[in-house]
Amino acid sequence: MFRWVPILLFTSLLTPALQAQTVSDAQENGYATKREILYRSESDLSDYMKTQCRLDLYYPTEKSDYPTIVWFHGGGLKAGKRSIPKALTEKGVAIAAVSYRLHPKVKAPAYIEDAAAAIAWVFQNIEKYGGSPKRIFVSGHSAGGYLTSMVGLDKRWLAAHNIDANQIAGLIPFSGHTITHFTVRAERGIDGKQPILDDLAPLFHVREDAPPLLLITGDRELEMLGRYEENAYLWRMMQVAGHQHTTLHELDGYNHGQMAQPAFPLLLRFIERQ
Repeated sequence: MFRWVPILLFTSLLTPALQAQTVSDAQENGYATKREILYRSESDLSDYMKTQCRLDLYYPTEKSDYPTIVWFHGGGLKAGKRSIPKALTEKGVAIAAVSYRLHPKVKAPAYIEDAAAAIAWVFQNIEKYGGSPKRIFVSGHSAGGYLTSMVGLDKRWLAAHNIDANQIAGLIPFSGHTITHFTVRAERGIDGKQPILDDLAPLFHVREDAPPLLLITGDRELEMLGRYEENAYLWRMMQVAGHQHTTLHELDGYNHGQMAQPAFPLLLRFIERQ
């Protein structure tokens, strides 16, 4: 664990700006985008699920066996829209940008169930687009980071789709809760400043055999409600559990919303090393 000091300056640092940086539907520069893929196929889907449980797939068209990043947007499990981060385009990887159901229309664990269903769709379908099911990475910012860690560490969610979570090539949550998410706590009438750690907390599921885990947060003095310290504790407990592949980066000078842009190069380098 160490403090990483970025030396590059970025002009678009806020989460809304990140969400605005999307790619078009047109095939261009050896990449294509397929939009509005329904990733749940149950016969009893509600209208809301049919609308919300969709993903956009951006992928290379001139190479095969490429890695895929399943990307979950932030927004506190209450807001946000899927988008393909511009910083990840034309980098030799596919990106599956996922939407999921949101509070207050649903409550936990619906968000996690949707995240698992989206990841399962990628495992089951990415070969059709030329990608490798052995090179699927999961990432997301804030609430998306929470979903990343929950599905990757608590194996029951992907097991519902007959997938072992250990098949994930790597987990890269950006500033995700590692305790129980504040929206999940609010659903139970618990104040956002009251920390809870139960089976809907990634920390509850530390284990030696988990996929490689890269934890990235903003500056501890600028982050939300101890988000760095939560991640540092997960880092420590993964070491205690015997996990050999957990790394923690703290991005000095960046707050919770700003940290995603300088984190994207770390994500890509992590994928290259696996």
